[in-house]
Amino acid sequence: ITVSSKDEVGASDAARITPIDLNSFFEEDGKIYGYQGLSITIWVSSISFQAYADISYKSTSDGGKGVTDLKSALQNIFGETLLDSKDDFLQTFSSDGNYIRSIISSGEVLQHPLTNGHDGASTLSGKATSDLEVVRMVMDNPDAGSLYSRLVPLVLLLVDGSNPIDVTDSGWELYVLTQKKDLEHEDVQSRLLGFSAIYRFYHYPDSTRLRLGQILVLPPYQSKGHGRHLLEVIHNVAISEDVYDFTVEEPLDAFQHVRTCLDVQRLLGFEPIKEALNSTVLYLKQGRLSKKTHVPRFVPPSSAAEDVRRVLKINKTQLTQCWEILIYLSLDPIDKYVDDFEMIVSHRAKEEILGKDGGSGGKQVIEVPSEYKEDMSFVMFKTKDGKPSSVELDEDQTKQQEEQLKQLVDERLNVIKSVAQKVQLQV
Repeated sequence: ITVSSKDEVGASDAARITPIDLNSFFEEDGKIYGYQGLSITIWVSSISFQAYADISYKSTSDGGKGVTDLKSALQNIFGETLLDSKDDFLQTFSSDGNYIRSIISSGEVLQHPLTNGHDGASTLSGKATSDLEVVRMVMDNPDAGSLYSRLVPLVLLLVDGSNPIDVTDSGWELYVLTQKKDLEHEDVQSRLLGFSAIYRFYHYPDSTRLRLGQILVLPPYQSKGHGRHLLEVIHNVAISEDVYDFTVEEPLDAFQHVRTCLDVQRLLGFEPIKEALNSTVLYLKQGRLSKKTHVPRFVPPSSAAEDVRRVLKINKTQLTQCWEILIYLSLDPIDKYVDDFEMIVSHRAKEEILGKDGGSGGKQVIEVPSEYKEDMSFVMFKTKDGKPSSVELDEDQTKQQEEQLKQLVDERLNVIKSVAQKVQLQV
């Protein structure tokens, strides 16, 4: 439970974090042994990011597997931020009330300009952000390491699949999103809303690349546009500092949605993309693709992709993810061309699975018996010299492949329509 004052500790309306799977932190089998009537409530201060665990139980007994050392297990998550005494925890709300404001004072305040001079790279949030501030702290700054160390428990619990970054590696940069909050009879307090860890790579011969490794908006502040704001600022840094490109390490679906919405809106205002889109749309409006003997690959021209990377710092992989959405938004009215558009999506999905030849004389996929998930097991092989293979799929296997492809296409169409709808609302 996250709390911002000692009055919230124990309150029924305190901000509760969605239950999290903690199995990996308890014993080898993810179980707790030896307790009857066990209840664990963990309070995390959103002011100092220290924690206190309220543990209660009716009794303990050794049933043959011992009694789990709860304190040790919780310290594997919370480390030194876990305080032993509730009184000490409550005291932190006054003693560490200005912790965030103090520790970020050694960082660099980043501007969130209305425009950075590049067409298509303007601010997109459309909200007043005068009380928001993003501060960049490089990890060779001791304050950055100290702050991140307090945030590690949130990384372990809330960022799926993440491990703590190496605070001794100066290639890491911490981008901290804060909000100024006026307190009665007190100075202005800085409230940490979220953060992102960015790694700066060297790119030959004289440039760098930025890769987003972690990003988190704290649960009480989610779904309010704060993640979008933080991402905008980071992207503006990539552009203003003229890095080679800006990438993301294994983005989760929710984050990828926000990222794609931002990138699509930038791309719609970027002249080289406008020209490439116009050419593609004119081709599509000439007639139904189903009547053509060959469906061309609808991908952004390499020259436009290079311009996008050079100016907007969006790499080719992300541009390709955005391209179908850009086409969808440019086909007006979409209902008139929906069949051709779905064919484009289907063709690309098949190409990704089977290669550019779409499985005709190149690569083939067959399902094989497996002790693993039968519907997820297959073998991909390439025919020799393009000659027909002796391996044949029976009718049921062919039907199942068609159903799996249709499911993949339907999922992609839903993503495309969702992003397009969000972008249209922002225009």
